[in-house]
Order: sequence, then structure tokens, then C-alpha cells
Amino acid sequence: MQMRPKSLGRISTKDMTPEEKEDIKYMKAAYEQARKAYMLGEVPIGCVIVYEGKIIGRGYNRRNTDKTALAHAEITAIKKATKIMKDWRLEECKLYVTLEPCQMCAGAIVQARIPEVIMAAENPKAGCAGSVMDILNNPQFNHQVQVKKGILKEECGALLKDFFVELRARNKAEKEQKGTL
Repeated sequence: MQMRPKSLGRISTKDMTPEEKEDIKYMKAAYEQARKAYMLGEVPIGCVIVYEGKIIGRGYNRRNTDKTALAHAEITAIKKATKIMKDWRLEECKLYVTLEPCQMCAGAIVQARIPEVIMAAENPKAGCAGSVMDILNNPQFNHQVQVKKGILKEECGALLKDFFVELRARNKAEKEQKGTL
């Protein structure tokens, strides 16, 4: 069974503010990164980092492909953005991500001094922007992050759900085939 991620349908931005339109635009770009992960058989998480209206960092989940726990979408995007900015501080950037950051990625966001994270779906099992814990707004750290939730939540959540439905079906088929050999 081959995994095929769905493209985003047309989203009407007619009655939206310029900020809402911008958030949709960049979350669509993060979604396209997530589709790349999906095509690799990776959990479909995508991320883009924006500076002055331009995407300066892109990333998608590649943990299994690269055989490292560090190959998360946000980490990859942060690495690319810091190279473009020629600084580890991303103080004037926005990070868009299709799934709430985990503890490692939330820590990297705080360390990079990114002031704003816009996320689609929440992660009730491992999210560290308020679901399991809130690393991004821990007052004990010297940097807190403004968080906006729910941008393209249904679409990004559906991509994740479709991925796991297909993965379970593929794993079941492989298990059944092994049983017949």
C-alpha cells in the first residue's frame, strides 16, 4: 500500500484580516512540508520560519529516514533559518508548524528566541505548547513565546489521521503476509 497525502483544497480567505490571510498562506507552506514527510512514510509534520514576509527555513519530519531523533521539522527549519540569518537568534521570525511542538522542539524555539509560533493541530500526547506542558511560556525561562493555535487545524489533523490509518493498514497487511509465509 502506497501512502498518498491529500492536497489542501481551496480555502476562502475572502472575509479574513490581512494577518489571518498571512497565517493561512504560511501554514499552507508548512502543510506542503508535512506532505513531503508523508510521502517518505514519516509522521507528516511540517514547519516553515518566516522573516519579513519571506520563508527562510523549511523542514519536515525525517526521523526514520535519517535514523536520528533530532530530525524533527522544527529543528530542521531552525537550522536552515539560522544559516540564512547568520545568527542563532531568530528574534524577528515567526514559526509555523502543523503539529504542536514536542519538548525538544519547544526548547529549541525558546533557545532560538523565536517570538511567535503559529500551530495547527494540538498534540495531546506530547505537545509542549500547552497540551502536556507549556515550555514555550514557562515564566522561569528568560524567553516566552506568543502562541496562536488552530490555523488549518482540521486539514493538518486530517493529514495526520489519514497517515496513521494508512500506516496501521500497511502494518496489518505486512503482519498477515508474514503469517502466510
